[in-house]
Amino acid sequence: MNVKLSVLSAGVLFFIGGQSLLAQETATKKDTLETKIDEVVILGYSKTSSKPKDNTATVTISGERLENRPNSSFLSSLQGEVAGLSVSTTSGSPGSAKIDLIIRGVSSINSQSDPLFVIDGMISNAVQYRNINPSDIESMSFLKDAGATSIYGNRGANGVVIIKTKSAKFGNRFGVTYNGTIGISTLPQTKYDLSNSQQLLTIQRAAGQGQGVGMTDAQIAGYSTNTDWKKVLFRQGLTQNHDVAMAFGGENIANYTSFGYMNQEGVVPTTDFQRFTLRNNFNGKSKNQKFTFGANVGVAFSKRHQLDQETSTTIDANVVQNPLLVGITALPTLASGQFSSGQALFNSIGSDFGNGKNVYVLEDVLKGTLPNELTETSILTNFNASYKLTDELTISNRSGVDYKYGTRTFARTPQSYLAIVVASTSATAAVPNPFGGSESMTKTNEFNFNSVTSMNFHKIFNEDHTLDAGVYFDYVKTHYSATGQTQNGLNPLNYVFGAGTGYVPFDVNNPTFYRPTISASKVTAGTLAYFGSLDYDYKGKYGVGGVVRRDASYRFVGDYKWATFWSVSGRWNVDQENFMEGSGFDMLKLRGSYGTQGNQMIVAAAYGTNPLLVGTNLVRNTNTVGLGYNNINGAYYTSVIGNPTAQWEEISQFNVGLDFKTLKGRLEGTFDYYKKKTDKLYNDINLSAITSLYGINGNNGSMQNEGVEGMLRYTLLKNENARFTVFANAAYNKSKILSLVKGDETGTIRNVVGGQLAEWTLVRYAGVNASNGNLLFLDKDGNLTEDPNPNTDAVATGKNYLPKWTGGFGFNSEYKGFFLDVNFTFQQGAWRYDNQMDYVYDATTVGGYNVSSDLLNAWTPTNTNTNIPSLSAANAALSGSSDRFLRDASFIRLKNVVLGYSLPKSVLENTGIKGAKLFIQGENLLTWTKWKGYDPEPVFTVSTSVYPNVRTISVGASVDF
Repeated sequence: MNVKLSVLSAGVLFFIGGQSLLAQETATKKDTLETKIDEVVILGYSKTSSKPKDNTATVTISGERLENRPNSSFLSSLQGEVAGLSVSTTSGSPGSAKIDLIIRGVSSINSQSDPLFVIDGMISNAVQYRNINPSDIESMSFLKDAGATSIYGNRGANGVVIIKTKSAKFGNRFGVTYNGTIGISTLPQTKYDLSNSQQLLTIQRAAGQGQGVGMTDAQIAGYSTNTDWKKVLFRQGLTQNHDVAMAFGGENIANYTSFGYMNQEGVVPTTDFQRFTLRNNFNGKSKNQKFTFGANVGVAFSKRHQLDQETSTTIDANVVQNPLLVGITALPTLASGQFSSGQALFNSIGSDFGNGKNVYVLEDVLKGTLPNELTETSILTNFNASYKLTDELTISNRSGVDYKYGTRTFARTPQSYLAIVVASTSATAAVPNPFGGSESMTKTNEFNFNSVTSMNFHKIFNEDHTLDAGVYFDYVKTHYSATGQTQNGLNPLNYVFGAGTGYVPFDVNNPTFYRPTISASKVTAGTLAYFGSLDYDYKGKYGVGGVVRRDASYRFVGDYKWATFWSVSGRWNVDQENFMEGSGFDMLKLRGSYGTQGNQMIVAAAYGTNPLLVGTNLVRNTNTVGLGYNNINGAYYTSVIGNPTAQWEEISQFNVGLDFKTLKGRLEGTFDYYKKKTDKLYNDINLSAITSLYGINGNNGSMQNEGVEGMLRYTLLKNENARFTVFANAAYNKSKILSLVKGDETGTIRNVVGGQLAEWTLVRYAGVNASNGNLLFLDKDGNLTEDPNPNTDAVATGKNYLPKWTGGFGFNSEYKGFFLDVNFTFQQGAWRYDNQMDYVYDATTVGGYNVSSDLLNAWTPTNTNTNIPSLSAANAALSGSSDRFLRDASFIRLKNVVLGYSLPKSVLENTGIKGAKLFIQGENLLTWTKWKGYDPEPVFTVSTSVYPNVRTISVGASVDF
């Protein structure tokens, strides 16, 4: 009998380890085998429970939700799938690590907010998963409350995501599956109403800047060049994905093998991503069923090219290297394609790329003269074994390795304009014609080892009482090393990118030229834990559970190295009570939990960086060598004052929830209320400047997140020919700072007691002064002023950059082989500063950069009734300290649509094909938003240099042999 397992409700999962976990009751009736499958929930450390007996807030989605999506990381496909899970792809660059997953709000001011990922039972220290093939994922389970996450102690503070990869089933014949898609990606459009050439020249003439000064109306109207720089600087990107999987299962062994290939072009010409994956999952068991074992191996290689600003925020506002900014600000009055090479460009403009000529430099960069190539080779493997000492007692071990080898090669090629212009400005009498260009190479090795040993007890007493208990030992160790080198001076005659050729040798007689640099670093980190769990059930009607865990981290010392975390949970299955007979409820369950988790990741790591590898010297004094008095090198001074009392952030969480299923299983839902409190926030503690520093990092303050979540799924129609199901989930979360030694008193984003986390604190913009065209503001007391104080007149806005509401909705449908699935996602309550809008409203730059055509309506003595200040407003610079460009980033997005047809078996008969379907799908098709920029989704405070999520339309096929 073949049973197809699909997306189910919150907390449903069917597989654990490498084996199917199906609780079955079978009965033979008139030669018909009927099988009832109970839903099984996977919990931490391979603990399991049936759905009715689960005490926790857990949501599970099937891997089918991730298949054939045109995303390099499966994380992007999770948006809108789980109530309480906020997913924001902060960069649409192919293969980017900049994806933010937040479960039930950000619980810290400065520390890591990513959830813990557990892959096939092994703790992962990674925060990006570009090298995991989404087609290899069987299911994902999201643990949200303390009852579920406290078992992970020091790692569970931000929630836990459990990933189960696919495996073969015992007793299944050999089968092969192919999945393939190919699609086109396009850049989303902005709504800044950018000027064309005639509009820009008119604004320039009015502002007294640029080419338009002195031009007549006739000259402006007859100006022929009108370049759409977005069409020049961007492209359509081709995406293709191909996967082949093979599986077979005998009586005691089962094996799953897959191969995957993905190639994704970015909409920026110099960006792309390519991935090769291989996975083999093997499982076995002894004939007497006492001994089970398995080995999972995943090997992958990926290569990507990305913009330098993907990891370097120092060039976010760079109008030479950043196409996402220049695509908006480039002058339409300039023609494209004027220069065939960097040398030709230099011969024409020299070192002057002002007055809009910066776009020509970017054209040269997008020809590949600033290559930035990154590779990652990864091995993710583990071995598991368990033995039943008795019918009630089992001992197990699961040990695994997560290894990553990464390289980055970045160059300013000698043929590039940037290399030529830098070389020209560094010439000396001794070296009149220096070689330009530079090349940097870095290599990283990261070895993560995790081993979990456990002993578990399970026994049913008198048919009514069930007791489960377990003791565990968890060991994590990480070894990291990195080396780097930079060569300055490249010979264009024999330079080849990344080959080490063309390096101009160092000359001791001219030591300021061609001097190479090298670097190296090394980190060893680890954690240790032992803990126990206990669960009791009475007649499937009442249940309680508890966890106590003792944790240690390398990051702390003394009495603070170890900490204890715990949780208790309980449930009442109301539907099992006698008074509920005939109520129509298949399940009605109340549950609650309270517990604590620790956060040792008290310093946030950069995107894609293992959080165990940062904050390594928080408790130790460190010194450094640098510039001293009169800029003399070699000064020795304090870098960090260590704080030996630094310790864990502690999160306590209360949760109460309701799960139900009624109308013969057609309607199901989940509702939760939670309150999370974080104590011992890792934050700045002010010091006297006599120490040489103004502050020391330590535990200071507390905050809370409070919210509600809900999920509903209703099957309106289900019969032999048709199926139609609607679904929706939503979550609300609000943060609040409860205590701080000292709140922020300056800056546009502040943390103060009683306010939200990272609350916008700005001067209130009040419009345009009709008498002179200057900007008007409100001071702290609400009085109109043209000259506010950015610090003392700024007020809390009640807004921050994190959404308060998130969720998704849609439907799944099928009719006689045709299927249509539609998913919408949404967020509400996120406010972000649109500084790209600030740029295109800045009249002071109109001579060299494009601006919005809205400036045609700027204040003049004859146009006083307008919301656009004068092009020469005296206080225009104060705009950046106000809420003038603080914009609502709420949106509703048509995230994914799939339309397809499954070929009938009669057509496939005698072809060797078991099943086949053809489909067309769209990703990020439509977005309804007030945001005027490329994309409202990414988590950012300001919008410069954010690579947007692209719109992709693809076709595909899935074939089972």
